[in-house]
Amino acid sequence: MTTASDWVAGARPRTLWAAISPVAVGTGAAIAVDGFALIPALLALAVAMALQIASNYANDYSDGIRGTDLDRIGPDRLVATGRATPTSVKYAAFASFGVAAVAGLALVALTATWWLIIVGAVCIAAAWLYTGSSRPYGYSGWGEVSVFIFFGPVAVLGTMYTQSGTITWWAAVASVGVGLYSVALLMVNNIRDIASDTAAGKITLAVKMGEAESRRLFMLVVMLPILCTVVVAFAQPWVLIATVVALPSLLVAFAGRVGAEVINLPLMFKAISGIGLVYGLLMGVGLAI
Repeated sequence: MTTASDWVAGARPRTLWAAISPVAVGTGAAIAVDGFALIPALLALAVAMALQIASNYANDYSDGIRGTDLDRIGPDRLVATGRATPTSVKYAAFASFGVAAVAGLALVALTATWWLIIVGAVCIAAAWLYTGSSRPYGYSGWGEVSVFIFFGPVAVLGTMYTQSGTITWWAAVASVGVGLYSVALLMVNNIRDIASDTAAGKITLAVKMGEAESRRLFMLVVMLPILCTVVVAFAQPWVLIATVVALPSLLVAFAGRVGAEVINLPLMFKAISGIGLVYGLLMGVGLAI
């Protein structure tokens, strides 16, 4: 029997900050242009979190039936460990996609942004096809690009637009920083799993680049959001409060740059998650101020 705690673990709650941060930044940006609307903000958060959970279940299912997760180093997965049947995990993913779709339809109906239905459909398709289908793009080195786009610009600017009806250049720059921390989180996993992914035929960006080059890219990805903050500060000075993550980001970047034993630690995953969440929340507050 699959327990409630199994399903919660399968939803990977430690990754949900990647859904919270862009909505916080998008809402802060809407406040900055006097466009804040509570209900659209809550609906955007529901969409983002449901999509994140759906993606996690979908990846668990697809990787599980392919056998990719059998020799993984990180936390156990539902299908790979036999804690849940592949069919039940697939249905959990579909149910989460359904929640995202309902919340998304409510959001576009409330804000009359009907063209965003297309964006929502693309988001759902991208989440499923990441590891689903006969040719998943996550197995071809495009995972980082997808994560950046959907958990950066799409989530941030979509949240801002549905509240304020406008998008600014500084919000676009802020969305880059948010998306990069989500990319960094994925890179921690992919660098850790280079050996097992190679054996399973999962050709991630880390597999393509090799460990040394991947670590250099990881270091850059972790530090660039600080530069984004400085650029945004030219229009919204209070966002500089988000630079409190500069030192932790620097430490994580250098820790991930050297020593395989460092980047494989669960602490690295927790560090990126904490930094990404604090960055997004403080960026949102700074924009709102």
